[in-house]
Amino acid sequence: QVQLKESGGRAVQAGGSLRLSCDASGRTDNIYTMDWFRQAPGKERESVASMTWTGAMTYYRESVRGRFTVSKDSGRNRLYLQMNNLKPEDTATYYCVAKQDGEYIWGQGTQVAVSS
Repeated sequence: QVQLKESGGRAVQAGGSLRLSCDASGRTDNIYTMDWFRQAPGKERESVASMTWTGAMTYYRESVRGRFTVSKDSGRNRLYLQMNNLKPEDTATYYCVAKQDGEYIWGQGTQVAVSS
């Protein structure tokens, strides 16, 4: 089973940028998609962006489309989420998720705080 570890979250002012990383280790075969989810305090977890393991297809939540970009460094088994023009409503814990063998495997998350 793959293990996921996120990094890159921190406090930033509105309008700023961050790049989150997700390192995948262990068994990485049979991964279909890699996703970024987020959960804000007091709110439900929501999907932010998704990419097939091959990178052939991507998906973005409407509220982040045009501001966030998901990408993958296949050589390092690393997934990125480039976040630009951050808004206070982007404040959340961001999770990397792999769909492997039909199961969703979650990282522990990295916190992003955007101040106005």
